[in-house]
Amino acid sequence: MKKIKFIFYVVLAALVPVIMSCDSRERLYIFNWTYYIPDSVIRQFEEEFNVRVVYDEFTSNEDMFARLLTSQGQREGLFGGLARRFGRQFDLVFPSNDFIPLMMQSNMLQRFDHSLIPNLANLCPVLVSRLTADPAMNYAIPYFYGMGGVLVNTERVPEFEKSWSIFEREDLRGRMTMLDDLRETIGGALAYLGFSVNTDNPEEIIAARDHINTYWSPNLVRFDADAFAKGFANGEFWVVHGFPESVFYEINELPIFEHTVFFLPEEGGPSFVDFMVLLRDARNAELAHKFVDFIHRPEIYAEFVTAFGLPATANVPARELTTGFMFYTSEDMLNSELVRYLDPATFDLYTDAWFNSIRIGQ
Repeated sequence: MKKIKFIFYVVLAALVPVIMSCDSRERLYIFNWTYYIPDSVIRQFEEEFNVRVVYDEFTSNEDMFARLLTSQGQREGLFGGLARRFGRQFDLVFPSNDFIPLMMQSNMLQRFDHSLIPNLANLCPVLVSRLTADPAMNYAIPYFYGMGGVLVNTERVPEFEKSWSIFEREDLRGRMTMLDDLRETIGGALAYLGFSVNTDNPEEIIAARDHINTYWSPNLVRFDADAFAKGFANGEFWVVHGFPESVFYEINELPIFEHTVFFLPEEGGPSFVDFMVLLRDARNAELAHKFVDFIHRPEIYAEFVTAFGLPATANVPARELTTGFMFYTSEDMLNSELVRYLDPATFDLYTDAWFNSIRIGQ
């Protein structure tokens, strides 16, 4: 087996330079959430700077962090030199605010040079004033301030309350999903019960877990952070807990669009800030800076949010350039609570509740 593995890497080392020589453009390696940058924006960046963007996706912060740790381990292992040269090594990553401290503590990030990003001046000052993990934005530049919520097919579900209690409806059993994301789903249960989405009280976390298991989980098809948008678009699911931009990407040209409502439950729920961070071992830090600055051009940022039916929450000049339908506005987020970083002991309470206790179909 060791001999086979050795031969595989030798062959890989021989083939990769040949393949890559067919396209000599600089490459920017991006690791981002699913459905989060329009293809048109990527193409414009590639054409303007004569580069190629190599794009990969993740569906949760936990998934993202685990893959980065695995990739880092591979680069430091027996074939580390080969992995560093030819393996997937990202430049820019798009984590949420509660993972920024963890990535900083893990020494994954390098500092941005603000002199190379003049469009930082377009960032919303209110949003910047609320940043806690890296308030000077040395390591993390805001990309989008948003929220998840609930999407309903009103043709199938004409009457409903704009509440988390919709997941308690037995008449919708087998037609609903919730996010496979512990901070989003446990956060929703905490808000529904009147607690903070960032609570460190073990009894409140257990109460949220028990509420999910008793009242919500029995009515769900599954917890799903990957295919819920496609399932909603094809009519398999009638109610989904998720991010509206994902659904919008699937339905904006379909008849179901006219029968889709998005709401943030009246009890409140978690909101987030997603950032752009530069990895410590990025291959092309200079090009990464150009991409961050490109994203925050008002016309490019407006194109990004318009493509997904989102408000221009992070970029003030872009707000006058957005057009078309928006699932929600900045004002709709007033009842939400920003997900914060949890200390390791508290985070363990959440992960234990999620991975060891949350069940489907009980």
